[in-house]
Amino acid sequence: MNKYTERLYNGLIKENPTLILLLGMCPTLAVSTQAMNGIGMGLSTTAVLILSNVVISALRKVIPDDVRLPAYIVIVASLVTVTELLIEAYLPALYKELGIYIPLIVVNCIILGRAEAYANKNPIGLSFFDGLGMGLGFTVALTLAGLVREVLGSGTAFGLQVLPNGVEPMGIFIQPPGAFLVIALFIVIMNAVGIKTRQRKLVENGCDGCCAACAAPCEKKEAVKG
Repeated sequence: MNKYTERLYNGLIKENPTLILLLGMCPTLAVSTQAMNGIGMGLSTTAVLILSNVVISALRKVIPDDVRLPAYIVIVASLVTVTELLIEAYLPALYKELGIYIPLIVVNCIILGRAEAYANKNPIGLSFFDGLGMGLGFTVALTLAGLVREVLGSGTAFGLQVLPNGVEPMGIFIQPPGAFLVIALFIVIMNAVGIKTRQRKLVENGCDGCCAACAAPCEKKEAVKG
């Protein structure tokens, strides 16, 4: 697996932003009442994530460290504004459903997190695939959550009736508690199939001396021994 496909795999499975890293939970819980809403929010976030990663990676040697985060927010806010206007112009029904959650993409932890943790330190190509992988992982999680909640809570899938007549939908699944139940179920499944993350390895095997919190102290110890 080369570096580019690894970024896709990490975003979709190993470091899924919603099901593994638990980032971007506000839109996940709020808009995943229907599968189409999940697709719309996921793809909107993916577009902003890819573009912001590319722009920040391209400017990583130009942006001073002192104003790094404000610069990221300006870049992301500009991209979100363009995305919001395009959705309002060409997809008014989706815009009405998503509402305030489109502008809130600006403060989505996934976007700012990838900008700081990855795009700021890597070339444009890898940053593009990192944004694509994380965005697709976010989209898949939102779509699956929306589909399950829509089927169980409304008896429909992508707006089409799927439950037979006489079967009463469980309304709790289109309410906030239903979102927590569905996301919790997905997380249980991810853990059950043995998706290994760095955090989980540290819990199981102990610190390997490579985490940000202790790498510097470990290096100092090695220097003293040397």
